[in-house]
Amino acid sequence: MLLPKEERDSLEEIRDLKIATPQGEQLRLETLATIEQVEGPASLTRQNQQRRVVVSAGLVGSDLGTVTSAIDERLSGLEFPEGYGYNIGGQAEDMQEAFGDLALALVFSIFLVYAVMAVQFENFLHPFIIMFSLPTMIIGVILGLFVTGLPLSIPAFIGVIMLAGIVVNNAIVLVDYINILRRKGIERFEAIIEAGANRLRPILMTSLTTILGMIPLSIGLGEGGEAQQPLAVVIIFGLLFSMILTLVIIPVVYTLFDDLAAKFTKRS
Repeated sequence: MLLPKEERDSLEEIRDLKIATPQGEQLRLETLATIEQVEGPASLTRQNQQRRVVVSAGLVGSDLGTVTSAIDERLSGLEFPEGYGYNIGGQAEDMQEAFGDLALALVFSIFLVYAVMAVQFENFLHPFIIMFSLPTMIIGVILGLFVTGLPLSIPAFIGVIMLAGIVVNNAIVLVDYINILRRKGIERFEAIIEAGANRLRPILMTSLTTILGMIPLSIGLGEGGEAQQPLAVVIIFGLLFSMILTLVIIPVVYTLFDDLAAKFTKRS
């Protein structure tokens, strides 16, 4: 029940409110309760039938991920009263959901790349060897973001997904040519050396064309160019390091797995 406004204009009128008891007596509210005047919220909002208070802020001079981590670290160290808690929403929540979806997309892209190579090679081992070129791009991605001071944003993550299908090209060219030479009767070590020498120029050409094409975007030229800058930086550094390390790592991995496959073949 809500009293008329004229009967609750002052604190004294509220104290003087009459409460009827089961015996029919009229008691002043002041005798039954302690009445204090305090400040309260102008309105109450609820989510999932729970009261909530929204605190919002803008960002200046920092990225959303760094600020969110700092706030979460500070809040996690506080002891909240019973029944109180906190959660971070808004753009930070949207970013976490987007990263989760992109991580799932990255897993699917890697699986599809492997599946396509397995069908083309008609072999499960050689595509697996080629997939070792993927970790090499991670080194370049981390170093590129560190050097440029850019955060791991959604455009940067999209660049990582794109790299999953780009960096394997160099390893495909190298492994395929090694297999061609070995089918011609050339010994494995000589085939690896010759493949590395003969396929160095195509690998450099295909990688450098992509890297050079991304340079204008990595500088952030044009209106809104800074939004796609992390994508270009990730592709440039990831592809550059993958190109260099693939020429070293893939022959080593190829040799190790070829020896391992030969041992299993002899046992069977």
